[in-house]
Amino acid sequence: MTIKGLNEEKVKEISNLKHESDWIRDFRLQSFKAFEKLGMPKFGPEINLDFDKVVYYKSDINKINNSWGNIGCAVRDEFNNLGVIESESKMDGIGVQYESEVIYHNMIEELKEKNVIFTSIEDAMDKYPELVKKYFSKIVAVGENKFTALNGAVFSGGSFIYIPKNTHLDRPLQSYFRISSKELGQFERTLIIVDDNSSLHYIEGCTAKEYSESNLHAAVVEIYVGKNSICRYSTIQNWAHNVLNLVTKRALVEENGTMEWIDGNIGSGITMKYPCSILKGDNSKGTCITIGVATDKQIIDSGAKMIHMGKNTKSNIISKSISSRGGNATYRGKVLISESATNSEAMIKCDSLILDKISKSDTYPVNICNNDTSNIEHEATISKISDEVLFYLMNRGIPEEKAIELIILGFVEKFKAELPMEYAVELNQLLKQSL
Repeated sequence: MTIKGLNEEKVKEISNLKHESDWIRDFRLQSFKAFEKLGMPKFGPEINLDFDKVVYYKSDINKINNSWGNIGCAVRDEFNNLGVIESESKMDGIGVQYESEVIYHNMIEELKEKNVIFTSIEDAMDKYPELVKKYFSKIVAVGENKFTALNGAVFSGGSFIYIPKNTHLDRPLQSYFRISSKELGQFERTLIIVDDNSSLHYIEGCTAKEYSESNLHAAVVEIYVGKNSICRYSTIQNWAHNVLNLVTKRALVEENGTMEWIDGNIGSGITMKYPCSILKGDNSKGTCITIGVATDKQIIDSGAKMIHMGKNTKSNIISKSISSRGGNATYRGKVLISESATNSEAMIKCDSLILDKISKSDTYPVNICNNDTSNIEHEATISKISDEVLFYLMNRGIPEEKAIELIILGFVEKFKAELPMEYAVELNQLLKQSL
């Protein structure tokens, strides 16, 4: 089934295909009305997109499987070649989305016994409607921007996770998103709730085939971190260069809670992504460690937002960017310490590495402190590969190309150190391929 172009009837058609409840269809229609009224973002790179040419829904698989043997050979081989099937043995659970639908989901029995829920957002809406309604679209508003409204109208796939109180997972949960069709838009909606005194590490991976036509990826992620809980959300995005990657990610953190974003952006033609933590509870913490790699005229416009509301809150943003061959890697971020967030601290550190004369890096920070007992520190560096360091390495028998590679890998060491070993190895390979 394929739905191309967008109007109210096609929004209803998507809802009918999924046999949705009235409240979900009404949410879609409300979102579509907001989408029609809103203009394109007035900041960041220019986005040239013909919405009538986008495929908003495509899937030939209409049910979730828990065995790879039930999935067609061509699709199964695609994920096998990507290493997704092999990675499942290292996780407590995995979900896989292909085009517009989640096609595979599995979780170890131990988590089911602990009442952990890990499924697709549609399955959760059907089986746990009251739990979903309590959190769905509460921290990302329908009409926040044109692309959150678009996601609300046509969302399909994405993960739902609920970690009950006093529950800790030994290994991560993982979701993987794949686009394989021309002009397809992927609009997953992810909702994560980590209840009080619990913890979760969630890993997301995404890839797409390369086409001359543009693909669109406009996801929305909402995360709720309970009292004394920890959530870590790790992403390595490696979309093809024809993908427009426009994502909204936000977390609400309660008292003594911790939210950690580990965010890597290697692919896409344009990325606009700024993971946000709202530090609502006293003594809550937010961390965002990002890396953006822009090559071959890519535009990676990324960063983070930290909103301090509770007392004694702390945030830390570390942004690393590399640009080469005409790429533009930009940091865009906001830190706001509100009047109520007394005795709070924020630290922002931005480091950019430019590898040639035709590439660039920009920084657009907004830092606001509204009380006199709190503190914001911001430091930034922009540098090129040092001739002295390069000479030192080459003088010890290391070829120039290998020496540059070592310098780059050292530059991103802080980011790699936060990843599971297999993902750090994958990041090394992606950097070598792209640079």
